[in-house]
Amino acid sequence: MKMLLAGSWVDRDKTIEVRDPFDDSVVDTVPRATAADVETALAAALGGFEIARRMTVYDRAQVLLKTAAIVQGRLEEFATTIAREGSKTIREARKEARRCVNTLTISAEEAKRISGETIPFDSFPGGEQRVGYYQRVPIGVVLAITPFNDPLNLVAHKLGPAIAGGNAVVLKPATATPLSALRLTEAFLEAGLPPLVLQTLTGHGAEIGDALVADPRVRMISFTGGLEAGQRITRLAGIKKIGMELGSNSPVIVWRDADVRWAAETCVSGAFWAAGQNCIGVQRIYVHEEVYEAFRRGTVEFTARYKVGDKMKEDTDMGPMISAGEAKRVERWVADALHAGARVLAGGGRSGALMQPTVLENVPESATIHREEVFGPTVNLYPVATVEEALAKANSLPFGLHAAVFSRDVDTAFKLASGLDCGGVMINDSTDYRLDSMPFGGIKNSGLGREGVKFSLQEMTEPKVISFYLPTI
Repeated sequence: MKMLLAGSWVDRDKTIEVRDPFDDSVVDTVPRATAADVETALAAALGGFEIARRMTVYDRAQVLLKTAAIVQGRLEEFATTIAREGSKTIREARKEARRCVNTLTISAEEAKRISGETIPFDSFPGGEQRVGYYQRVPIGVVLAITPFNDPLNLVAHKLGPAIAGGNAVVLKPATATPLSALRLTEAFLEAGLPPLVLQTLTGHGAEIGDALVADPRVRMISFTGGLEAGQRITRLAGIKKIGMELGSNSPVIVWRDADVRWAAETCVSGAFWAAGQNCIGVQRIYVHEEVYEAFRRGTVEFTARYKVGDKMKEDTDMGPMISAGEAKRVERWVADALHAGARVLAGGGRSGALMQPTVLENVPESATIHREEVFGPTVNLYPVATVEEALAKANSLPFGLHAAVFSRDVDTAFKLASGLDCGGVMINDSTDYRLDSMPFGGIKNSGLGREGVKFSLQEMTEPKVISFYLPTI
């Protein structure tokens, strides 16, 4: 596939192979963008912004609705692309494609809700002869950097609000999974988006990332990815808005009054969705000691049912990780935990990029697989005795994206939800539940700002005050 640059689809002599992690076959190739392409993209984006800011709200909304309709009409094609280039099974990929349609539709709706307010200037002496208001205006050029684990919907979560707000976008999709982003770019142009409004650059972040991030023509960076990359971006960015979702190490608290079977089944799904490569996936489960054994048995039972293998088969529950190298890393983290005293209750094996869904207990808090975001199909179980202990352990790490609580008692659920330090708490549900219209983001090392279409749109626009001095009032 070609990349979109300065209004044209272009190729380059140097290309990047996009490989299916299941069998390492080549799915397609994409251009390997250069520093010169970065300059071309940014210069074109400035022109694109002048076009975007003059588009009416109606026109922006129509483009978004038409793009959503195109994705809906080609749902299986988009789902196949997601599954082939990444880790998701075809069933998981279909769900992501449907969510993309929803995200774009919400973006069209929110484009019509960008509004300001009148300002009571006479609320302070000296303002009696002034009237006015503020309105929200586009911020300019938005740099969108997206990850491999949701290669379509997370692109939509950046492009949708940015375009709804009247901005231009330079999109840098993940090097491993650029095809879904390019197909969505095609859909936007087919829907009538002026080509200069969107630049989609494919290439290695190490070669083009720093130049994109540091350039003052970029007025906002919307980034989803790892903590280390996020820290580098903040050092390079200069004076511009930054929105970041940097992942987590999501804790779950299962209380003694929970529906233990439901909790076990839900947590297993939350831990192993997309081969565990999920920023809000379940990683640490703190279970009240009275129900620990029952929960342990249920977790092992549901994990044993998982069918791992070919992503394109309808009955496959979990596919490969994004690469054999990443699977080896997780395998090494498991081995290190075992060496430190942990026990494997289920899984633990690896074949190429396929890592078996793995359940661990007795994991030392010093182990990497406890302390860091694993971003792989493993989950750790821990018994706890009191609410205070559960909260202290759940909050003990420098992450805070999502958490979950399983309890049938409303008072307990409220107490635990209130005490958890994070951006969202799911009650009697997995940490990996997300509605595309809700505010989404974290605290501590989990990020800056909030996504979710309405909330991204606030980040991607700015208030502008208009004040009239009327001496005849």
